[in-house]
Amino acid sequence: MKARSLGFSIAAVVFALDQLAKWVVAGPLDLQAVRQIVLLPIFNLTWTENQGISLGLFNAETAVGRWLLVAVTGAIAIAVAIWIGREKQRGDQIALGMVLGGALGNILDRARFGYVVDFADLHFGDFRPFLVFNVGDAAISIGVVILLLRAFLIKNERPKENIEHA
Repeated sequence: MKARSLGFSIAAVVFALDQLAKWVVAGPLDLQAVRQIVLLPIFNLTWTENQGISLGLFNAETAVGRWLLVAVTGAIAIAVAIWIGREKQRGDQIALGMVLGGALGNILDRARFGYVVDFADLHFGDFRPFLVFNVGDAAISIGVVILLLRAFLIKNERPKENIEHA
């Protein structure tokens, strides 16, 4: 399988899982009406409409803000797709595919609803190490961590140069 096929396949799977999970919480579970379902002592499904980007930054409460965020995140997704097409390292392809798939899922939400559907609520008592998130957010975060770890910890082997001694 070519590297770019792997990256785009990962993106498609992440996108599909993200949209499926959001459909389940919005449709059959009707989480928007219920607001919260306690699944485990440390994990709830909690309906959240995120109008901003990561960490609730840059809230887009107007139509202009909404479409500006769609445009900016769309441009970033295009850049990631181009990177996937050029990337030769399998690990980076996987990570970039995760980032692209998660970004596309969130872009679709913002374009359709004006907000991103978030629902995964991990907590330890009142301590929440993360804001409420979704499958796409998790994929983006994991993909970025993989890229950073690979960039800082894994050395690419360089071909040995043939140096002729005179």
